[in-house]
Amino acid sequence: MEEQYRQVVRQKIVDALSAPVPVLTRRDVWLPAVPNKATAVIGMRRAGKTSLLWKILADRLAQGTPREGLLYFSFEDERLAGMQASDLDMLVEEYYRLYPEWRDQRRATFFLDEIQVVPGWEVFARRLLDSEEIDLYLSGSSARLLSREVATSMRGRAMESVVPPFSFRESLRHAGREPLKSPEHLPKAERSLLDKHLLAYLEQGGFPEAQGLDARNRIALLSGYVDVVLLRDVVERHGVTQPLVLRWMVRQLLGNAACAFSVNKFHVDLKSQGVAVGKDTLHKYLGYLEDTFLLRGIAIAADSERRRRVNPRKVYPIDTGLIPIFDRSGKANLGHALETAVFVELDRRGAEVAYVRTANGFEVDFHARYVEGREELIQVCASVDQPTTLAREIRALQDAAPDFPQAGLVLVALDRPALLDIPAGVTVIAARDWLLGGKDLHR
Repeated sequence: MEEQYRQVVRQKIVDALSAPVPVLTRRDVWLPAVPNKATAVIGMRRAGKTSLLWKILADRLAQGTPREGLLYFSFEDERLAGMQASDLDMLVEEYYRLYPEWRDQRRATFFLDEIQVVPGWEVFARRLLDSEEIDLYLSGSSARLLSREVATSMRGRAMESVVPPFSFRESLRHAGREPLKSPEHLPKAERSLLDKHLLAYLEQGGFPEAQGLDARNRIALLSGYVDVVLLRDVVERHGVTQPLVLRWMVRQLLGNAACAFSVNKFHVDLKSQGVAVGKDTLHKYLGYLEDTFLLRGIAIAADSERRRRVNPRKVYPIDTGLIPIFDRSGKANLGHALETAVFVELDRRGAEVAYVRTANGFEVDFHARYVEGREELIQVCASVDQPTTLAREIRALQDAAPDFPQAGLVLVALDRPALLDIPAGVTVIAARDWLLGGKDLHR
């Protein structure tokens, strides 16, 4: 069996190094740059992790690394089924047998995709970092390569790069429509076209394979994604004994995006329907779903850990395209879709995010603290055309401001009318400009 594996590994190395590098959409994903650390590329299935590996490879090739120094190797191959950690050494042996001049003389880069299918791969990866001149990128679509497991199994030797579906800018880039200038410097007609693309993005989301599909095919595709995540990454992985309850939870969470979710209330609702399930089990299910990157919950902004724990969490899907699958209202809920897009973008920008509820009962969608220490209170609204709507949203920001004296006050809206009576200290910005990183904010 070892010789069979060796032949397959050798042939895969030869094939990979002779294969043309695919032309792929550039991603704006943050990549850590710490010497002697592996980079674990993680995220929900089908979000584009493998494509990111190829794009990093292409960038290194463009920067002058010879092609033979860049090895992409996928372990998702039925010929390698049953491979064990002890067999992984043959990957290094066969590579340096083909390119002996690289060993200890030049620094190669290995991109190991779906490596989690080999039990015990972590020991091999750590040893590779310690004993060879190799930069290491790891990726996989299984829950076995989730962030907490990478952190534990690699013992501080790996850093994470999370790949979400396309952002609004990336979706435009993928379609060949990325603006070359900041939106505020574009003609009115081009800004209007961007607004049209934004509405389409909020409906179809950012999963690469879903781009440009009609509604029926897109919903079928994304439904399949969710089914695979539930079956393989939750039910099979964690031995879930009440999969129907899990599906009800997913329907509740994704069908009510950007809404507060209380495990206690959900438990009461299930109990009233005669469904026996423990609250601890529901908390575990929620944690499993977050681990798969299918959704993400944020806590209330509070200094008290107890207050954060007892208040409901607001839950967002990883992608706006998942909302129409489970929202049974029959309405295009642009407000919740836009709020979801803003949250995912904040997460992409590395912000620490919470929601705010003031003593007077006002709620602000996000308190964001960025890596450099800057803070913002952000309210998201589909339309501020009506004076009463604008006044309500601004009042919430102003009511929360004394509790966050360092935070800027920002209102993100789909449409920003030219004539608005905006109080000093409040920024109102069109959603397209905020999502594209527009700098010229109208005050």
